[in-house]
Amino acid sequence: MTPTEPSAEGAGLPATGQPVLVLRPAEAEDADALALIHVLARRAAPMPEPVHDEDDVRRWLRSRIATDETWVAEVDGLPVGYARWTPGWLDDLYVQPARQGGGVGAALLELVQARQPDGFCLWVFESNTPARGFYARHGLLELERTDGSANEERAPDVRLVWPGAEPLACLRSLVDEVDAQLGDLLARRAALTRAIQPFKTSSERDPAREREVAEHLATRAPALGLERLERIAHVVISESLDAARDG
Repeated sequence: MTPTEPSAEGAGLPATGQPVLVLRPAEAEDADALALIHVLARRAAPMPEPVHDEDDVRRWLRSRIATDETWVAEVDGLPVGYARWTPGWLDDLYVQPARQGGGVGAALLELVQARQPDGFCLWVFESNTPARGFYARHGLLELERTDGSANEERAPDVRLVWPGAEPLACLRSLVDEVDAQLGDLLARRAALTRAIQPFKTSSERDPAREREVAEHLATRAPALGLERLERIAHVVISESLDAARDG
């Protein structure tokens, strides 16, 4: 699908008498209305309790509207949803509970897709199955799950991607990011292996310790499975030891 940007023309009633959905850029004075939508939508969804109250959300949105691309969905001149995004990411997409299921969220998502044709990622709480189903129906892919230790709520979450007009290019760019991080981690692992050698009482490898390493990795990357991770850990340790001896 190649989305087209929804019309941002003025609101009104068509000949059928049905209200028109209008999308427009957010302004500073929208912060109160958007904060209320944010709070109500979160409260109605199967999500963990927020750590910030409505006043915090209002202040935060006011600052973000000034820097991030933020659009409001209106019906009859009243805000009913909004989306906020930064390059490569969809940061917020919330719809007033009474307006959910009526196409507001889909229109906002199509707008984000049109504005970020190269693709983007977002995070969704694992417990928020309605949102995950919504994004799946609109072509987003689930990439990874975490235990939530990196978010404020400490709740498991899922990273999704919309791969854009050229999915292979988008996904390869994400692979490149991971490979850069992996390279840094391997360099650190090799440096630590080299540093620890003078303090070891034996030059023999410790199979029990290496299994513990693999078991720990399996808690972070369960999709790979313990046996694969044991093989990966064995290679990483072997090559790090060789590099330490060469050094």
